[in-house]
Amino acid sequence: MPTVHIEAKKEDIAKRVLMPGDPNRARYIAMKYLEDARIVNTLRGEFAFTGKYKGVDVTVFSSGMGIGSMGIYSYELFNDYDVEYIIRIGTAGSYDKDLKLYDLLLADSVYSKTYFDEEAGHENVEIINSSFDLNSVIMDTARIKNIKLKIGRVHTTESFYTENKDYSKFIELGCMAVEMETYALLFNAKKFMKHATALFTISDNLITHDEIDSISREKKLDEMIYLALESIIKK
Repeated sequence: MPTVHIEAKKEDIAKRVLMPGDPNRARYIAMKYLEDARIVNTLRGEFAFTGKYKGVDVTVFSSGMGIGSMGIYSYELFNDYDVEYIIRIGTAGSYDKDLKLYDLLLADSVYSKTYFDEEAGHENVEIINSSFDLNSVIMDTARIKNIKLKIGRVHTTESFYTENKDYSKFIELGCMAVEMETYALLFNAKKFMKHATALFTISDNLITHDEIDSISREKKLDEMIYLALESIIKK
């Protein structure tokens, strides 16, 4: 049954979901990688496509930007559509000068100083672990496919534009990179006892100030996409 935010029928959403932030990236992935891809959601401009990857049903569903948007969509996918596995695939800014553009980073945990946890679940938790099960599959797949993969904690921020350029606190907390959605995804996975993780392509380095352009953010992330697809079909 459709929700306030998702118009898809329950049977139109697969148990395995990849979640890019950008609707255009969702379309790109579906058109390039999925067989018999069909669009199942356009409501509020968040595109979802379901098709087959190597014979396995997969949905690619854009999350939009920020904790609030990811919080809504991951909640409804887990709770209303019985999704079991979600891999967020996105870009992140590096806090480490040795974590360079286009490097792949798998989140083993996420840190955030947000009120989302208290308002959504009446608890106070700043660090949440990713799914060990999903991460093990992704690491094994990367090894088999000879894909270089770094693993570490990410920082989910609620403010993209910030005047505070002192990242030392986040580095001391073990954060290797910053992004805007993973905390909400892992919070909801924990809440509903589902499996979720996040896989990133480094799009900019906040220490060296290197960055990739907007077109590359949409269409030159294929190594990450391929790894996520090859991994999620094993679940």
